[in-house]
Amino acid sequence: MIPYNFQYYQPTTIKEATNLFQSLLQENKSPIYFAGGTEVITLGRMNKIVTDAVIDINNIPACHILEQDDTWLTLGAALTLTSIKEMKKFPLLEKVVSEIADRTSRNKITLGGNICANIIYREAVLPFLLTESYAVIATKHGLKERPFHELFDQTLQLREEEFLVQIKVATKDLSLPFFTVKKRRQWGVGYPLLTIAAILKETHIHTAYSGLYAYPFHCEKVDAQLNKPNTEQTKRIERALQAFHKEILHDIHGSDTYRKFVLKNVLTDVIDTLKKG
Repeated sequence: MIPYNFQYYQPTTIKEATNLFQSLLQENKSPIYFAGGTEVITLGRMNKIVTDAVIDINNIPACHILEQDDTWLTLGAALTLTSIKEMKKFPLLEKVVSEIADRTSRNKITLGGNICANIIYREAVLPFLLTESYAVIATKHGLKERPFHELFDQTLQLREEEFLVQIKVATKDLSLPFFTVKKRRQWGVGYPLLTIAAILKETHIHTAYSGLYAYPFHCEKVDAQLNKPNTEQTKRIERALQAFHKEILHDIHGSDTYRKFVLKNVLTDVIDTLKKG
Protein backbone atom coordinates (compact mmCIF):
# COMPACT_ATOMS: atom_id res chain seq x y z
CA MET A 1 0.00 0.00 0.00
CA ILE A 2 1.29 3.47 -0.89
CA PRO A 3 1.83 5.32 2.43
CA TYR A 4 0.70 8.75 1.25
CA ASN A 5 -2.30 10.37 -0.42
CA PHE A 6 -2.30 11.84 -3.91
CA GLN A 7 -4.76 13.27 -6.40
CA TYR A 8 -5.47 11.20 -9.51
CA TYR A 9 -6.30 12.70 -12.92
CA GLN A 10 -7.15 11.01 -16.21
CA PRO A 11 -7.10 13.52 -19.10
CA THR A 12 -8.30 12.49 -22.55
CA THR A 13 -6.18 14.84 -24.69
CA ILE A 14 -2.54 15.86 -24.78
CA LYS A 15 -3.44 19.52 -24.31
CA GLU A 16 -5.54 18.71 -21.25
CA ALA A 17 -2.66 16.73 -19.75
CA THR A 18 -0.03 19.43 -20.22
CA ASN A 19 -2.38 22.19 -19.03
CA LEU A 20 -3.21 20.12 -15.98
CA PHE A 21 0.47 19.65 -15.20
CA GLN A 22 1.04 23.42 -15.38
CA SER A 23 -1.92 24.21 -13.15
CA LEU A 24 -0.78 21.66 -10.55
CA LEU A 25 2.68 23.20 -10.52
CA GLN A 26 1.10 26.60 -9.89
CA GLU A 27 -0.65 25.05 -6.88
CA ASN A 28 2.81 24.06 -5.56
CA LYS A 29 2.14 20.37 -6.18
CA SER A 30 4.63 17.88 -7.61
CA PRO A 31 2.73 16.05 -10.38
CA ILE A 32 4.02 13.10 -12.36
CA TYR A 33 2.79 11.39 -15.53
CA PHE A 34 2.23 7.67 -15.72
CA ALA A 35 0.61 5.05 -17.96
CA GLY A 36 1.00 1.51 -16.58
CA GLY A 37 1.85 2.75 -13.12
CA THR A 38 3.92 -0.30 -12.15
CA GLU A 39 6.95 1.72 -11.09
CA VAL A 40 4.93 4.39 -9.30
CA ILE A 41 3.15 1.70 -7.28
CA THR A 42 6.29 -0.33 -6.53
CA LEU A 43 8.57 2.58 -5.64
CA GLY A 44 5.75 4.53 -4.00
CA ARG A 45 5.35 1.75 -1.46
CA MET A 46 9.00 2.24 -0.51
CA ASN A 47 8.79 6.05 -0.54
CA LYS A 48 11.29 6.14 -3.41
CA ILE A 49 8.71 8.00 -5.50
CA VAL A 50 6.67 10.58 -3.64
CA THR A 51 4.04 12.71 -5.36
CA ASP A 52 0.83 14.49 -4.49
CA ALA A 53 -0.70 14.33 -8.00
CA VAL A 54 -0.68 11.66 -10.70
CA ILE A 55 -1.66 12.30 -14.33
CA ASP A 56 -2.61 9.06 -16.07
CA ILE A 57 -2.12 9.32 -19.87
CA ASN A 58 -3.84 6.00 -20.63
CA ASN A 59 -7.02 7.64 -21.94
CA ILE A 60 -5.18 9.74 -24.54
CA PRO A 61 -5.71 8.04 -27.94
CA ALA A 62 -2.43 9.32 -29.42
CA CYS A 63 -0.53 7.39 -26.73
CA HIS A 64 -2.04 4.09 -27.91
CA ILE A 65 -1.46 4.44 -31.64
CA LEU A 66 0.10 1.55 -33.55
CA GLU A 67 0.35 2.43 -37.23
CA GLN A 68 2.70 1.73 -40.10
CA ASP A 69 3.01 3.21 -43.57
CA ASP A 70 5.74 3.15 -46.20
CA THR A 71 7.88 5.57 -44.19
CA TRP A 72 7.26 5.13 -40.46
CA LEU A 73 6.11 2.73 -37.78
CA THR A 74 4.45 4.80 -35.04
CA LEU A 75 4.21 3.35 -31.54
CA GLY A 76 2.24 4.99 -28.74
CA ALA A 77 4.02 5.35 -25.42
CA ALA A 78 1.09 3.76 -23.56
CA LEU A 79 1.22 0.50 -25.54
CA THR A 80 1.98 -2.38 -23.20
CA LEU A 81 5.07 -4.50 -23.71
CA THR A 82 2.77 -7.45 -24.39
CA SER A 83 1.11 -5.62 -27.27
CA ILE A 84 4.53 -4.61 -28.61
CA LYS A 85 5.75 -8.21 -28.41
CA GLU A 86 2.75 -9.47 -30.38
CA MET A 87 2.55 -6.77 -33.08
CA LYS A 88 4.79 -8.58 -35.63
CA LYS A 89 6.20 -5.40 -37.17
CA PHE A 90 9.62 -4.78 -35.60
CA PRO A 91 11.31 -8.12 -34.81
CA LEU A 92 14.25 -6.68 -32.88
CA LEU A 93 12.04 -4.66 -30.53
CA GLU A 94 9.63 -7.56 -30.14
CA LYS A 95 12.46 -9.90 -29.13
CA VAL A 96 13.96 -7.38 -26.70
CA VAL A 97 10.70 -6.65 -24.87
CA SER A 98 9.82 -10.36 -24.70
CA GLU A 99 12.73 -10.74 -22.25
CA ILE A 100 11.63 -7.90 -19.95
CA ALA A 101 10.06 -9.11 -16.68
CA ASP A 102 7.36 -11.81 -16.91
CA ARG A 103 4.12 -12.01 -18.91
CA THR A 104 1.97 -10.66 -16.07
CA SER A 105 4.23 -7.63 -15.65
CA ARG A 106 4.47 -7.05 -19.42
CA ASN A 107 0.68 -6.81 -19.50
CA LYS A 108 1.02 -3.64 -17.39
CA ILE A 109 4.43 -2.16 -18.23
CA THR A 110 4.21 0.29 -21.11
CA LEU A 111 6.75 1.15 -23.79
CA GLY A 112 7.09 4.69 -22.48
CA GLY A 113 7.17 3.46 -18.91
CA ASN A 114 10.17 1.23 -19.57
CA ILE A 115 12.01 3.91 -21.54
CA CYS A 116 11.45 6.56 -18.85
CA ALA A 117 11.81 4.28 -15.83
CA ASN A 118 14.09 4.78 -12.85
CA ILE A 119 15.43 1.23 -13.15
CA ILE A 120 18.86 1.11 -14.77
CA TYR A 121 18.17 -1.53 -17.43
CA ARG A 122 15.41 -0.05 -19.63
CA GLU A 123 16.08 -2.54 -22.43
CA ALA A 124 13.30 -1.17 -24.66
CA VAL A 125 15.60 1.79 -25.36
CA LEU A 126 18.14 -0.32 -27.26
CA PRO A 127 16.38 -0.81 -30.64
CA PHE A 128 15.67 2.93 -30.87
CA LEU A 129 19.34 3.79 -30.31
CA LEU A 130 20.24 1.60 -33.30
CA THR A 131 17.61 2.67 -35.82
CA GLU A 132 16.41 5.91 -37.36
CA SER A 133 13.90 6.76 -34.65
CA TYR A 134 12.18 9.90 -33.42
CA ALA A 135 10.56 10.66 -30.08
CA VAL A 136 7.29 12.59 -30.22
CA ILE A 137 7.13 14.73 -27.09
CA ALA A 138 4.21 16.62 -25.55
CA THR A 139 5.25 20.09 -24.39
CA LYS A 140 3.34 23.09 -23.08
CA HIS A 141 3.71 24.58 -26.57
CA GLY A 142 2.43 21.49 -28.44
CA LEU A 143 4.08 18.41 -29.94
CA LYS A 144 7.71 18.27 -31.01
CA GLU A 145 9.84 15.56 -32.62
CA ARG A 146 13.48 14.88 -31.82
CA PRO A 147 15.86 12.17 -33.04
CA PHE A 148 15.79 9.53 -30.33
CA HIS A 149 19.57 9.14 -30.12
CA GLU A 150 19.94 12.90 -29.58
CA LEU A 151 17.25 13.07 -26.90
CA PHE A 152 18.46 10.03 -24.98
CA ASP A 153 21.56 10.63 -22.87
CA GLN A 154 21.52 8.13 -19.99
CA THR A 155 17.84 9.06 -19.66
CA LEU A 156 15.27 10.58 -21.99
CA GLN A 157 16.04 14.28 -21.59
CA LEU A 158 12.56 15.68 -20.98
CA ARG A 159 11.64 18.88 -19.21
CA GLU A 160 9.57 18.59 -16.07
CA GLU A 161 6.25 19.25 -17.79
CA GLU A 162 6.90 17.11 -20.89
CA PHE A 163 5.97 13.49 -21.58
CA LEU A 164 6.64 10.91 -24.28
CA VAL A 165 3.66 10.45 -26.61
CA GLN A 166 5.01 8.24 -29.40
CA ILE A 167 8.11 6.82 -31.03
CA LYS A 168 8.47 6.70 -34.80
CA VAL A 169 10.83 4.21 -36.44
CA ALA A 170 11.84 4.32 -40.09
CA THR A 171 10.10 1.47 -41.92
CA LYS A 172 13.30 0.73 -43.86
CA ASP A 173 15.04 -0.20 -40.59
CA LEU A 174 12.41 -2.59 -39.24
CA SER A 175 13.64 -5.69 -41.07
CA LEU A 176 17.41 -5.21 -40.75
CA PRO A 177 19.37 -8.33 -39.74
CA PHE A 178 19.71 -8.32 -35.96
CA PHE A 179 21.05 -10.15 -32.94
CA THR A 180 19.94 -9.73 -29.35
CA VAL A 181 20.50 -11.68 -26.18
CA LYS A 182 19.90 -11.16 -22.47
CA LYS A 183 22.42 -12.86 -20.20
CA ARG A 184 21.49 -13.65 -16.61
CA ARG A 185 23.57 -15.14 -13.83
CA GLN A 186 20.99 -17.85 -13.27
CA TRP A 187 17.35 -18.76 -13.86
CA GLY A 188 15.19 -17.82 -16.81
CA VAL A 189 13.94 -14.56 -15.34
CA GLY A 190 15.44 -11.79 -13.24
CA TYR A 191 17.75 -8.87 -13.67
CA PRO A 192 20.38 -9.29 -16.39
CA LEU A 193 24.13 -9.28 -16.27
CA LEU A 194 23.85 -7.59 -19.62
CA THR A 195 21.59 -7.24 -22.62
CA ILE A 196 22.94 -6.51 -26.07
CA ALA A 197 21.08 -5.58 -29.23
CA ALA A 198 22.84 -5.38 -32.58
CA ILE A 199 21.90 -4.72 -36.20
CA LEU A 200 23.71 -5.04 -39.50
CA LYS A 201 23.27 -1.94 -41.62
CA GLU A 202 25.13 -1.44 -44.89
CA THR A 203 27.74 -4.08 -43.93
CA HIS A 204 28.39 -2.41 -40.55
CA ILE A 205 27.46 -3.78 -37.13
CA HIS A 206 25.86 -1.36 -34.69
CA THR A 207 25.48 -2.35 -31.02
CA ALA A 208 23.67 -1.08 -27.93
CA TYR A 209 23.93 -2.30 -24.36
CA SER A 210 22.04 -2.53 -21.08
CA GLY A 211 23.38 -3.76 -17.73
CA LEU A 212 27.01 -2.76 -18.27
CA TYR A 213 26.58 0.78 -16.95
CA ALA A 214 23.83 2.33 -14.83
CA TYR A 215 21.97 3.20 -18.04
CA PRO A 216 21.49 1.80 -21.56
CA PHE A 217 23.79 3.19 -24.24
CA HIS A 218 25.24 3.00 -27.73
CA CYS A 219 28.95 3.69 -28.22
CA GLU A 220 30.28 4.54 -31.68
CA LYS A 221 33.88 3.89 -30.58
CA VAL A 222 32.99 0.30 -29.70
CA ASP A 223 31.27 -0.17 -33.06
CA ALA A 224 34.26 1.30 -34.89
CA GLN A 225 36.51 -1.38 -33.40
CA LEU A 226 34.06 -4.18 -34.15
CA ASN A 227 33.96 -3.08 -37.79
CA LYS A 228 37.70 -2.45 -38.17
CA PRO A 229 38.73 -3.59 -41.67
CA ASN A 230 41.62 -5.96 -42.26
CA THR A 231 41.74 -6.97 -38.60
CA GLU A 232 41.18 -10.46 -37.28
CA GLN A 233 38.08 -11.02 -35.19
CA THR A 234 39.79 -11.66 -31.85
CA LYS A 235 41.71 -8.38 -32.07
CA ARG A 236 38.58 -6.46 -33.03
CA ILE A 237 36.79 -7.80 -29.98
CA GLU A 238 39.72 -7.06 -27.65
CA ARG A 239 39.93 -3.48 -28.93
CA ALA A 240 36.16 -3.09 -28.67
CA LEU A 241 36.33 -4.15 -25.00
CA GLN A 242 39.01 -1.51 -24.42
CA ALA A 243 36.81 1.14 -26.05
CA PHE A 244 34.15 1.04 -23.33
CA HIS A 245 34.72 4.42 -21.72
CA LYS A 246 33.56 3.73 -18.16
CA GLU A 247 34.05 1.11 -15.52
CA ILE A 248 31.59 -1.75 -15.95
CA LEU A 249 29.09 -2.38 -13.16
CA HIS A 250 30.11 -4.51 -10.21
CA ASP A 251 27.10 -5.49 -8.10
CA ILE A 252 25.21 -8.39 -6.53
CA HIS A 253 24.16 -9.66 -9.96
CA GLY A 254 27.74 -10.02 -11.17
CA SER A 255 31.26 -8.65 -10.90
CA ASP A 256 32.78 -6.35 -13.50
CA THR A 257 35.25 -9.12 -14.39
CA TYR A 258 32.49 -11.64 -14.97
CA ARG A 259 30.46 -9.17 -17.02
CA LYS A 260 33.50 -8.54 -19.25
CA PHE A 261 33.95 -12.29 -19.69
CA VAL A 262 30.30 -12.69 -20.72
CA LEU A 263 30.50 -9.61 -22.95
CA LYS A 264 33.54 -10.96 -24.80
CA ASN A 265 31.69 -14.16 -25.65
CA VAL A 266 28.55 -12.29 -26.66
CA LEU A 267 30.48 -10.01 -29.02
CA THR A 268 31.84 -13.14 -30.69
CA ASP A 269 28.27 -14.33 -31.17
CA VAL A 270 27.27 -10.94 -32.59
CA ILE A 271 29.97 -11.02 -35.27
CA ASP A 272 29.45 -14.70 -36.06
CA THR A 273 25.70 -14.18 -36.48
CA LEU A 274 25.64 -10.91 -38.41
CA LYS A 275 28.79 -11.14 -40.52
CA LYS A 276 28.79 -14.87 -41.19
CA GLY A 277 25.08 -15.64 -40.98
